[in-house]
Amino acid sequence: MVQTISPALARRIALAAQGFGRPAAPAPGIRQLGALVDRLGLLQIDSVNVFERSHYMPAFSRLGPYDKAQLDRLSGGAKPRLTEYWVHEASLIPVDDWPLFRWRMQAYRDKAAADDAHWSQDNAPMLAWLLGELAANGPMRASAIEHDANTKRGPWWGWSDVKIGLETLFRWGDVVSGGRERFERVYALPEQVFSTELLDRQVSAADAHRTLISQAARAHGIGTVKDLADYFRLRTEPARAAITDLVDAGELIPVEVPGWGRGGAAGAAWLHRDARLPRRMDAAAVLSPFDPVVWERARALRLFDFHYRIEIYTPQEKRQFGYYVLPVLLGDTIVGRVDLKNDRQAGVLRVQASWAEPTAPADTAARLAGVLRSTAAWQGLSDIEVVPRGTLAAGLAAELD
Repeated sequence: MVQTISPALARRIALAAQGFGRPAAPAPGIRQLGALVDRLGLLQIDSVNVFERSHYMPAFSRLGPYDKAQLDRLSGGAKPRLTEYWVHEASLIPVDDWPLFRWRMQAYRDKAAADDAHWSQDNAPMLAWLLGELAANGPMRASAIEHDANTKRGPWWGWSDVKIGLETLFRWGDVVSGGRERFERVYALPEQVFSTELLDRQVSAADAHRTLISQAARAHGIGTVKDLADYFRLRTEPARAAITDLVDAGELIPVEVPGWGRGGAAGAAWLHRDARLPRRMDAAAVLSPFDPVVWERARALRLFDFHYRIEIYTPQEKRQFGYYVLPVLLGDTIVGRVDLKNDRQAGVLRVQASWAEPTAPADTAARLAGVLRSTAAWQGLSDIEVVPRGTLAAGLAAELD
């Protein structure tokens, strides 16, 4: 008989699997950050910096204030513990997981080879030149390579060609990330960054999918086929096959969750055997729009009854909640959302708008005020200003006065 998991318990399982509800370290450092990335499997990268870059946010949401330079150390230096690849969009991942995506690198290469219109078909000399530049000079930023092309060889390929070429090689695995400088990716040859042991490691597509679905299940705690497949952007068919293998191995347990199926019926899901089943959850955090808890909008709606859309690209007059809106997690529920702006020059955390969900508890403003004070301190900001926009604004301003 298939076990039934209540929606409330499923919500707590998901949050516990994501690292919420654990005692916070007084000063999270390299060890805690590394363990968190191992738990999550990735940190999604995004260029928007109106408040804070997205890959820095999950650690703050779960561990509290920490030194961002420590996270940078994990992805830079001679022996990085994190690298980048197209995983769930552009993401930081543990270096040891890079071979798990060789099948994806090969798929990108095969697709390009089969497409006569692909950029690489007419630019093989450019790709060879880029590899030669990295071999001769070591890891470089795209802007430095473009500058080198113009100053040493005269006008040749422009920025767009250099960047397209490097990104093509990056997708194919012929070039890897050597860290970032002022958020610009540094490109390197794999042998300049990775160990011979890592480069020699071969993983079949089937084994990689099983490992990735296993990691997704650990990170989600509980999920549908779509939830587990989406974590690493896997196709449904190989994801289903991997789930079947992991059920046979006893690692995944089939369950049902009321309300997770069509029309509000019970829906099929899979529980990781090591998932915690907490009786309560007392989280308090703002979440990045690209946090695994909310990045798949259908899952956020199913777990939290929270309808969430990013409005960055929506014209200002059509935005409902704001520009860079972060969900507010209190307890085991998403209770509101805040549009945050980091005014670094003025030293002010600006709450451009703040909204409570219809079922938000009475102490939402008070608890959120504490979260925002911690957020401002983490960002090195001395003041918080609340714009009078949104259903939570008046109460939040009063709590912060």
